[in-house]
Amino acid sequence: QVQLVESGGGLVQAGGSLRLSCAVSGRTGRSYAMGWFRQAPGKEREFVAAISWSRDTYYADSVKGRFTISRDGAKNTVYLQMNSLKPEDTAVYYCAAKVGVTSTSAYQYDYWGQGTQVTVSS
Repeated sequence: QVQLVESGGGLVQAGGSLRLSCAVSGRTGRSYAMGWFRQAPGKEREFVAAISWSRDTYYADSVKGRFTISRDGAKNTVYLQMNSLKPEDTAVYYCAAKVGVTSTSAYQYDYWGQGTQVTVSS
């Protein structure tokens, strides 16, 4: 089992920045691909970014150039640096983990955190 705990969400003005963290505990010895997803009210959960065990990164077109995903193996933590935030980035952000290769599909992920709220005011 793997446990994921997100932190770092909050309220920020448009154009501002936030850094989300996802602390990973449990069976951390396996090669997990990590992803960030988000879900706005009334919308489906959508892919934001993913990072492989070898640190290859993937981004949704809507966040490319503004968000950066990274991982610190020593700290068992995955980060999502979000810059130039827009009101449409407002959502609950979820961290997810899966064994094996990365995926942009939420259905492929095995473990999920509880989510952290990000609100961007205009």
